[in-house]
Amino acid sequence: MSVTVRRRPRVAKAPTSATIRRRVGAMLAHLQMPKAEVSVLLTDDREIRNLNRDYRGTDQPTDVLSFSMLEGEGARFAGDLLGDIVLSMTTTARQAREARRSVLDEATMLLAHGLLHLLGWDHRTASEDRKMRAKTDELCVAAGGPPLFALGGVDSVGRSQPAKKGSTVRSSGRKSGSRTSLSARKTVSRSRAKR
Repeated sequence: MSVTVRRRPRVAKAPTSATIRRRVGAMLAHLQMPKAEVSVLLTDDREIRNLNRDYRGTDQPTDVLSFSMLEGEGARFAGDLLGDIVLSMTTTARQAREARRSVLDEATMLLAHGLLHLLGWDHRTASEDRKMRAKTDELCVAAGGPPLFALGGVDSVGRSQPAKKGSTVRSSGRKSGSRTSLSARKTVSRSRAKR
């Protein structure tokens, strides 16, 4: 499997790119996708706001966007290339503070959510939402993080909420195992970015 992590210079260094790579790698291993390729961009609210506006028509920052190569006109050429996950570390850090949990745990949940969108999962209906939350928790645990949805720490749209009293869980740092580019995806197809 190949997980590439790019970090904009203005973005905080924690969690490290190596930690993000290991966590996404552990999720892919859990999904039994040893040949999958995923790119992760760690950025700030300004850049993710521009992407959200350009691809989703929503002129505001968000926490995570997914650009799937398995959808749209070029999907048949994607092979093992799943796509890109873009994570605003500004929003991730703010949500982690509000929910009283680590930035790593929040980032892990958002990466799991983004990865599921790359694979075609969605949360348009209550049934889809329940299934996606359960799978997100499963991937978080596989990557060494806590199951945040089971703790009630995330709202119906996937945004973090303050943890309930007594529900704080610390994650353990587990190990696990690089190539792709968002600009390349822009020219292949203006695939639906998902949040």
